[in-house]
Amino acid sequence: MDSVHPGATPTFPFDSAAILGAGLMGRLLAVTLAQAGCKIDLFEAGGPDAEGAAARVAAAMLAPLAESAIAPPSVVRMGHHALQRWPALLAPLAAPVFFQREGTLVLWHRQDAAEAARLARLLAHTTEIVPELPAMQTLDAAGIAALEPSIGRRFAQGLLLPDEGQLDNRGLLAALLATLQASPRVRLYWHSPRAIADFEPGAAGQPERVIDCRGLGARPQWSAVRGVRGEVIRVHAPEVGLVRPTRLVHPRYPLYIAPKPDKVFVIGATEIESEDMSPASVRSTLELLSAAYAVHSGFAEARILEIATQCRPTLPDNLPAFRQPRPGVLQINGLYRHGFMIAPAMLDVAMELLATGHSQLASNFDLPSELATASP
Repeated sequence: MDSVHPGATPTFPFDSAAILGAGLMGRLLAVTLAQAGCKIDLFEAGGPDAEGAAARVAAAMLAPLAESAIAPPSVVRMGHHALQRWPALLAPLAAPVFFQREGTLVLWHRQDAAEAARLARLLAHTTEIVPELPAMQTLDAAGIAALEPSIGRRFAQGLLLPDEGQLDNRGLLAALLATLQASPRVRLYWHSPRAIADFEPGAAGQPERVIDCRGLGARPQWSAVRGVRGEVIRVHAPEVGLVRPTRLVHPRYPLYIAPKPDKVFVIGATEIESEDMSPASVRSTLELLSAAYAVHSGFAEARILEIATQCRPTLPDNLPAFRQPRPGVLQINGLYRHGFMIAPAMLDVAMELLATGHSQLASNFDLPSELATASP
């Protein structure tokens, strides 16, 4: 069957769809399908501010090479695809969204040099397997200071992972919402939880397709989905001049700092195999803030805006997946900690599957190129 070129406006064999879940994937799909002429009903258990979505808490870093420390080549290729696609996805939205590709800076203290050397070897191996990625660059103290003058010469060595980027996750969610609200083809249903059993696709008075993007909310129908806890701190730090996402190599808590607009920074590291949604512990909070202060002393005078916890929807192999539990129903889940980095790739594959029942692009990402009806 024909494939759909990423970014092209496809023709779908249906005119209407119900989308369950208004997190990142749900909103992206709703906007894209509505732009293609489909009538969309979007159902969300929470409200329009996405308070219950993992995407609201995320740092939204687009760092395929950096993430290859824990992610397989398929996810790395998805991330590289996304870096090319995000500008086109952002352009038609109702409001501008902060997006940058200034690279990722990787730093370490002298006592962690062995861990940093291990990481460098792993990243070099990744660029051999995925040669389209730009090779990392080694930095000395002067090179680090030239990239991030506010750090000065606090670190003797570092790495730059060129062309990696990030965006403003909350700005994107808000822009997607505004775009949906302005579309005459979209009806939004807040505080309206739905399950796939509530629909009979194609029946009289029913949507022709149902797309389930509920993350952890889909567990009653997809029992393999689990939550992996993450904790992040958002701070306002006027004295911190970091321009690009910065990662600190550490054997126990590999810190990341993601600068957002208006001198807001997202600080995170923790990843816990738990579905506990309780507040962050004192220990993890102290570790995050102490590590951030070790990168830049300006964090000492930062103001804490939020300490947030959330569980990312994850499948047993930590990889994303599509599934068709019955004809006319598509489930998308398992984006794990890579939601913003891989969402454009998952979106483009979904567009092909919905348009033709087949995806040529899927083979690039080790995803099934056709959908078969799956059991729960």
